[in-house]
Amino acid sequence: MDTLTGRDASRGDTDARPLVDWSVAAATGALLVGGGPDVPREVADKAVSQLGELSVEAERHVRELTGLGEGLPIPRATVVDRRAWVRSAAAGLDALTSSALTSAAGIRGGPAGRLLAGGAGVQTGLALAFLGSKVLGQYDPFGEGGDGVLLLVAPNIVQAERAMDVSTDDFRLWVCLHECTHRLQFNAVGWLADYFADEVGRFIGGMDDTATRSLTRLPDVIREARSDGTLAVFQALQSPRQRESFDRLIAVSTLLEGHADFVMDEVGPEVVPSVASIRRKFTARRKGGGLLDRVLRAVLGIDAKIKQYERGSRFTKHVVGEVGMAGFNEVWRSPDTLPTRAEISEPDTWLRRVHG
Repeated sequence: MDTLTGRDASRGDTDARPLVDWSVAAATGALLVGGGPDVPREVADKAVSQLGELSVEAERHVRELTGLGEGLPIPRATVVDRRAWVRSAAAGLDALTSSALTSAAGIRGGPAGRLLAGGAGVQTGLALAFLGSKVLGQYDPFGEGGDGVLLLVAPNIVQAERAMDVSTDDFRLWVCLHECTHRLQFNAVGWLADYFADEVGRFIGGMDDTATRSLTRLPDVIREARSDGTLAVFQALQSPRQRESFDRLIAVSTLLEGHADFVMDEVGPEVVPSVASIRRKFTARRKGGGLLDRVLRAVLGIDAKIKQYERGSRFTKHVVGEVGMAGFNEVWRSPDTLPTRAEISEPDTWLRRVHG
């Protein structure tokens, strides 16, 4: 049984193939991503060693603040270069989406199917190459054969701390606090990974319906694009069933990112002495650099993701301020207590629904 879509993956043509050739995506991204800053070997070795150690220390601080994960083991993060991150990201996306993409897209075998999947793989690889030059770390709950893996991208962390001229020790711990919060979210909340995967499956399962509706809804798409931008275009092309899943995915992603951002700052100056300065400089850095960089960020949805951090952090801060961390942790009780997309922007609505 296909765990993402609930459909029997063995039925139908055995020649069906995924819409994206993930091996092509991985190879393309790894080829184009570049190696990162040129640093002496001893500097690189120290960064790798220190980040591994800090990933354990950071999660202890996160557990103390959030009250999550008592008794769970704390493994060291895997510290990687850019190419390794690209390959891991491609593998994780493959594990999360391929069975659903195969069923939804109906791509068959043969030269045409291989050509389409290969072309999509090249485009995905280009996106991964850009992201691979930016991302500092990532917890992938679907990596390492489904066991989950926390990756810290050493060259990008070194590059960022140099560009911002911040304390090396403080910044590395600060990054680890964010990424370890993500790992703890999934490890401490047993149903979360399956919930996320199921919603991805439902969203992808509506691709055929979306494709047939797109042209008839083009006037609506243009109107929404004029007022709301790229994200509105994406939403306007969705079927009603897809939009429901998309809203749930946006809501949970915003919660996860905002919660992690809140935690990394809330741990405070006793752990990260220069946290205020780092946050100020990092927020400015998130806005991007030159024109090409900003265009790519918009196309890839990075600007929308930055808004996720901000909205999710505001939701978390407000709820914790009203009912404390234990009251906030009701979000993890079940899928029914997760905030909706609307409640993220109106946290008092969530408080009335969950806490009465």
